[in-house]
Amino acid sequence: MNIDTILFDLDGTLLDTNQLIHESFVYTLEQYGFHFTDEEILQFNGPPLVHTFTELNPEKVDEMVQTYRTHNLARHNDYVTLFPNVKETLTQLKQKGIKTAIVSAKMRAGVDNGIQFTGIEPFFDTIVTIDDVHHPKPHPESLQLAMDRLGSKQERTLMIGDNYHDIEAGNRAEVETVAVSWTHKGIDFLKQYNPTYVIDDMKQLLDIVGV
Repeated sequence: MNIDTILFDLDGTLLDTNQLIHESFVYTLEQYGFHFTDEEILQFNGPPLVHTFTELNPEKVDEMVQTYRTHNLARHNDYVTLFPNVKETLTQLKQKGIKTAIVSAKMRAGVDNGIQFTGIEPFFDTIVTIDDVHHPKPHPESLQLAMDRLGSKQERTLMIGDNYHDIEAGNRAEVETVAVSWTHKGIDFLKQYNPTYVIDDMKQLLDIVGV
C-alpha cells in the first residue's frame, strides 16, 4: 500500500470524550424534560448536535445546542484524555512525512479546545470542522475538502473513525477506512459499514501505512 494521507475523526477516535459527551447529553436533555436510557443516549453520539436536537424539539434546537456546548466546555478538562498510543503514533507518522488531518462534525472552537488541551495540535496539517462544510459526515464533503487542502489523492488516503458516519463518509469518498475497536458503540456495530481495516491499538496504523 502507498498511503500518504490519514484523515482522523477526533472524539472517540483520538480523544476519549465518551463520558463527557454522555454527561453533556444527560444534563441538556434533563433541562428540557427529556429522559432517556444510557443505551438511547448512546445513539445520539455521532451526528451533529443540531440534527439530534432538531428531531427532539425543533422549536428550541438552538437553545439546546447552546446548553449542551456550554456544559460540555465547562466540564471538558475534567474528563478528556487521549486514547493509548495516540501521541506516539502521531509522532511517528509526522516523522515519516505522512500528511494528517482532523475531520470532525464538531465546531472549530470545540476541536481546538480538545487538541490544545491534549497537546496534539502540532501534528495536523489541516483541520476540517462542521463550520467549514455544508454537509457533515456521513456526506463525503469534509473528507474531500481535507484532501483538497492537502493535495492528496483518494487512492492514497485513509479515513479512521469510531462511528458509522466516519466509515460511511470514507466509503462515499472512495478512500480506504479504518474502524477502531474502542468505539463506544461496539466494533460489531461498525463492521456493518464495511471498514477496510479494524484496529485494536492506534499503533497498528503504522503497520497499515508501512512506516
